[in-house]
Amino acid sequence: MVFLLPELLKVRAVSYLSIIGLQKRNPAALRNPPAFFVTKNTHKIFMRPRRALIRIGGMLCILLVLAACSPTAPSNELVIGMDLSYPPFETIQPDGSPGGVSVQIAEHLGAYLHRPIRIENIPFIGLIPSLRSHKIDLIISSMTDTPERRKSIEFSEPYLTIGLALLSQKGSGIHSVHELNFSTRKVAVRQGTTAQIWALKNLPQALLLAFEKESAAVREVAQGKADAFLYDQMSVWKYSQLYRDKCEAQLMPFSHEEWAIGLRIGDTALKDQVNAFLQEFRQQGGFYRLGNEYLMDQKRAFRQLGIPFYF
Repeated sequence: MVFLLPELLKVRAVSYLSIIGLQKRNPAALRNPPAFFVTKNTHKIFMRPRRALIRIGGMLCILLVLAACSPTAPSNELVIGMDLSYPPFETIQPDGSPGGVSVQIAEHLGAYLHRPIRIENIPFIGLIPSLRSHKIDLIISSMTDTPERRKSIEFSEPYLTIGLALLSQKGSGIHSVHELNFSTRKVAVRQGTTAQIWALKNLPQALLLAFEKESAAVREVAQGKADAFLYDQMSVWKYSQLYRDKCEAQLMPFSHEEWAIGLRIGDTALKDQVNAFLQEFRQQGGFYRLGNEYLMDQKRAFRQLGIPFYF
């Protein structure tokens, strides 16, 4: 319709003489005339003026209504990608809205920048491709800053330091990752994570089982189908509590890593703003409050075990 409208606006009314000629050839034609007339000589389309104006006006009204009803995103909207399957950092609340530590960080960042935010739920392995293809502006999804990822994207200053730990089957006798590098061992990891990268490099003899969801990897251990699951300390502790009768946590970290916000390479202005926000948010106690709100049980357990808690 948009492409036809300019042509309709150019339509000329048929002349009085043309109508008379048509009437002589077919007297009944004008009693129920067509909306359009086509002349043999010019092949131009003519429309009766009154009906033409009515139709054109109707078309304009429809277009204006559609334009008014079409949702438009604010020009300064900040689109943030995260995988909402990693509670308590990124999750979906009972009402269907996103929630968790990372969502709170995103909301505070939007307020700091005076920009509305929109959160896109994207599988973890699809976050970096989505950032590079401009589908999102930032990644806030418990993502570790690694040299390999820095080949594709940039990172902010780190906002959390954490260690990788081990969830093993209860009574298996496995207390260290060094006991996993054998052909008889099955080690569960989550796809695209630093734990998977570490296992590929350091456990060449073991059979690695890669899962999209961490819950599936944990079930493999709980059901005796895998000897261990490698993941971050806080999640390992959480699952050891959920599966007390079947799993146990080895929380002393075998590797340390830092989480940061992912940005596109060359997006210097936004990177500077994000770093300024992180510094101010930390100075004002923002991360301390989030730790108390979402991670109090982990903080208490780590303190009792003498394991540092960095947040």
